[in-house]
Amino acid sequence: MIVRIMGEGQVQLDDSHFVELNKLDDELLEEMESGDSAGFRSTLHALLAKVRELGRPLPDDALEPSELILPAPDASLEEVRQMLSDDGLIPG
Repeated sequence: MIVRIMGEGQVQLDDSHFVELNKLDDELLEEMESGDSAGFRSTLHALLAKVRELGRPLPDDALEPSELILPAPDASLEEVRQMLSDDGLIPG
């Protein structure tokens, strides 16, 4: 799956990693619902770091359609809330 982190670029991520990423996504959703700003910020950074770690960066000149778009590391709680689906940021 092609994943874009806003403001950073794209990575190719194997579907097998989504179980691990969904755990962080669920944690992020809980923190957003409870208004835990510090926890939200920490978990968002952990989620993006894990995507960077597990993904293979695509060249900057690659024009692949992104199947998943994740917020920038400095996105606000409200900006992330607007990006959410029923499943959170990551489907599944």
